[in-house]
Amino acid sequence: MSTPPPTTEPQTAASDLPSQRPPHGPDIAKVRAAVRGGVLAYFVDQYDIYLPIVVVAPAVIYFQAADLSASTTALLSSLVFASTLVGRPLGAVIFGHFADTVGRKRTTLVAVGGFGITTLLIACLPGHETIGTWSIGLLIALRFVDGIFLGGEYTTAVPLAMEWSPRHKRGLFASIITATSPAAYAVIAAVTLLMLQLLNSDGLHSSYVQWGWRVPFLIGALLAAVLFRYYLKQVHEPPAEMTSDRHKLPFARLLGRYPKALGQVFILMTGTWLATNMQTAVTPAQLKDHLHLSSEQVTLTMLVINAAAALSFPVYGVLSQHIGRRRFYMGYGLAVLVVGSGAYTVLMASNGGLGAALGWGVLMGVSTIGTFGPIAAYLTERFPTSVRSTGYGVGYSLALIAPAFYQFYLEQLGGFMPAHFAPALLIALAGALISVGGFLGPETKDVDMADDTTIPALS
Repeated sequence: MSTPPPTTEPQTAASDLPSQRPPHGPDIAKVRAAVRGGVLAYFVDQYDIYLPIVVVAPAVIYFQAADLSASTTALLSSLVFASTLVGRPLGAVIFGHFADTVGRKRTTLVAVGGFGITTLLIACLPGHETIGTWSIGLLIALRFVDGIFLGGEYTTAVPLAMEWSPRHKRGLFASIITATSPAAYAVIAAVTLLMLQLLNSDGLHSSYVQWGWRVPFLIGALLAAVLFRYYLKQVHEPPAEMTSDRHKLPFARLLGRYPKALGQVFILMTGTWLATNMQTAVTPAQLKDHLHLSSEQVTLTMLVINAAAALSFPVYGVLSQHIGRRRFYMGYGLAVLVVGSGAYTVLMASNGGLGAALGWGVLMGVSTIGTFGPIAAYLTERFPTSVRSTGYGVGYSLALIAPAFYQFYLEQLGGFMPAHFAPALLIALAGALISVGGFLGPETKDVDMADDTTIPALS
């Protein structure tokens, strides 16, 4: 009986590659700690970012003069949200630099401490009745500073989690991390709904308007303290092979050597943020102003929409692991364009009360913000180790700026079409941008995080 000839294949088995090697001994604990840290960090970040939309909305009279027009009130409210979004790219550049040059863990600790303190300061703000227009001005300014620290926090924490993740599980782990975004929105909505049930919110001197809105901000500051302690005690820097290639000026290197990769990510993320703002920031106002739902019904609807979206993210993450990130984004962009914008249009045309809002709203939710499912994996796979945090943070955040001024675009569109249908057009545009962004990029799901030569089409 003859023996088979020895194999002539090169001896670079999957187990020899750092990102494919199954962790043993203490490494598995480090993997779990990093992923858990990423989950907690992203949850706290998203919890903080959505606080003004859900929590402050019923108490907006606390910060503004009572005789302001509806359009001015809407503009100021959008600036509170937009100021945070505009601050995030600046935070990504600042903290991305230190994450790529000093270390992911230490930079995360500074960012978390910063936004925890800022959130606490917001909870202590006096109102318009006490300090006049300084009240809304300080809220906008503190939210801008908050955005800088928040931009730094996910710029460092998410790449760290992805660098510890096994290659074949990056899509799943990324989706678990990003699922905390709609989950955080749902938690805020649940807390706000409970407080609106327990506290009076009618009038400037009602319990909710005077102090109830502060409670979710205090919870946010407490969550930041928990996150800080967790990273300090549990999370480790990424494996040594992923930190050996450092550069003194990662942002300059990103712009100089990888402009095409950054541009492609910018297109994808611009569509992503535009769709997200239509769902999270515009839809609640339209539910109240056009469909005439009560504050409690609006909060309940947004809770259900985002809970459904959170459950869909792991499905999208695993799907991207099977069919590839590129195919996923090309296909999901088309779903946003057709299904997402269509569901929003039917919702606004339904006038069917809470039931219709829940049904069509859920369909819209799972068809507009699912881009985030595998985004943590995709953006970190897209850039080499020396600029990974900077590339992830800038690519993720820079595209926030144009979509952040959605209120101006809606006002322009409202000049030639019904205002409540205008967001559907922006959702469709967002879908087109997502598909184009996916098409222009390479496939990345098999990238070895420790081997830059496996990253396709970097330049």
